[in-house]
Amino acid sequence: MKFADRLVGKGLSTFVILKLIAFNLAWMVVLVVPMSTLVATLMAFGALSQNNEITIIKSTGTSLYKMMIAPLLASVVIAYLLLLFNNDVLPDANHEAKILMQDISRQKPTLSLEPGVFSQEVSNYAILARTINQKTNELHDITIYDYSDPREIKVVTAQAGKIYFSKDQTKLIMSLENGEIHESDVTQDNLYRRIRFEKHRIAMDGAQFTFQQSGLGSPRGERELSAAAMREIVDSLSVYESRYKNDLVTTAKKYFFIDTTHVLRGSAVIKSELLLYARLLDQLRNERNAMVGRYSRLEGMRKEINKYQVEIYKKYALPAACIVFVLIGAPLGTMTRKGGFGVAASISLFFFLVYWAFLIGGEKLADRDFFAPFWGMWSANILLTVAGILLVLKTVRETVTIRFTWLTKLIPKPFRTTEETDSEGNYENSR
Repeated sequence: MKFADRLVGKGLSTFVILKLIAFNLAWMVVLVVPMSTLVATLMAFGALSQNNEITIIKSTGTSLYKMMIAPLLASVVIAYLLLLFNNDVLPDANHEAKILMQDISRQKPTLSLEPGVFSQEVSNYAILARTINQKTNELHDITIYDYSDPREIKVVTAQAGKIYFSKDQTKLIMSLENGEIHESDVTQDNLYRRIRFEKHRIAMDGAQFTFQQSGLGSPRGERELSAAAMREIVDSLSVYESRYKNDLVTTAKKYFFIDTTHVLRGSAVIKSELLLYARLLDQLRNERNAMVGRYSRLEGMRKEINKYQVEIYKKYALPAACIVFVLIGAPLGTMTRKGGFGVAASISLFFFLVYWAFLIGGEKLADRDFFAPFWGMWSANILLTVAGILLVLKTVRETVTIRFTWLTKLIPKPFRTTEETDSEGNYENSR
C-alpha cells in the first residue's frame, strides 16, 4: 500500500510485485517477532490463570520463577535466531528492495495510444492513429512525426500498421503497410523527398517501457550492512576523527595560545614590525579557515559514526526485546486472567507502542548527537526490564488481578450482553 502509487500503470509482472513485497517483509519480521513473543506470553499465562492452573501449579510448591524458565529459554533461542536474521538476511533484503524500487521508479508507464490523439510518450516521436484495435495492437490511418534527427523533418503516413516490442524488450517496433515517407532538410530549402512503401518498419527506443532490474554493485547504506561490516566502517571513521582532532589541537596550540610579543620585539624598524604583524594576521586567518573546515568535517564524521552505531545497537536491542517482553508478559498474563487474543493483543499493542516510541525517538536523537547511540537504542529495553522485574516480584508476593469491567461502562446499556452491578451493588440484567 505504501508504494502502490509508484507501481500503478507501469506494466510490472506479478513476480516483480511479489519480490518487492518479500524484500520489504524482512524489516517487518524484525518488528513482528518481539511483539508476537509478548502476545504469545500473555495468551499462555492468561489462559493458565483463567483456568486456575497457575493456582494448582503453585499449590505443588512451584513458583512463578520456575514457570518462567521455559519461556525465557525459548525467548533466548528466538532472540539468537533474530540476531542471525538481522545480520545475514535483513541487510541483503533491504539492499535488494532499494535497488528494485529504484528500477521501478525509473520505469515509465506502459505505452498507451488513444484513437485520434497524438502520443509523445516515445522520445523523439509523435504518433497518431485514428483507429486502434486494443486486442490485436493493429492501427489504421497512421501519422508519425520523427524528431530523431534535428537536421531533418520527417513525416511518415500509413494506411495500416502494428506495434509490438522486440524479443529483448528494448525496441518498440512499428510495422507499417502502404504508406509514404516525407523528408526535408532544414539546411537546404530546395530539398524535398517522398518515398512510397508497401511495408516499412520503424525501430524506436522502448527500454523506458520495459522493466529491467539492475545488477549488484551499487553502494549500500547503514541499513543494508551487517553489524561486523558497520564496525569496520566505524573503526575507519574513528581513525580519521582522531587525526582531525589532533590537527585541531596542534593548530590551536601553535597559533592561538602562544605569546607573539617576542616576535615583534626582534625588529628594529617599525615598518618591518608592521609587515611581520600583517603576515602573522594573514597566516592566522588562513589557519582559522582551515580549522573551521576541519571542524565541519569532524562534525560530519561524528554524525556518520553515530548513524552506524545506532544501527549496530539496534540489531542487538530488538532481539533482546524478545527476552524483555517475556518478563513483561508472564506477570501481566497472570494478573489479567484472560487468555484470549483480544486482551493479549491490546496490552501488547500498548507496550509495543511505548517501545517503538522510545526506539524511534532514541534513533533520531542519537543521530543528532544529543546522547550516545547505546542509550538511544537500549533505553526502552532497560526501562521495560525494570518494569518487568517489578511486575514479577509483585505477582509472586501477592495475587493481583487486573479487571476490565470498567470498559463495559463505555458501552450503551442496550448493547451489553452480561450482568453487571449498579452503583449500589445490585445486579441489573442487560438486554
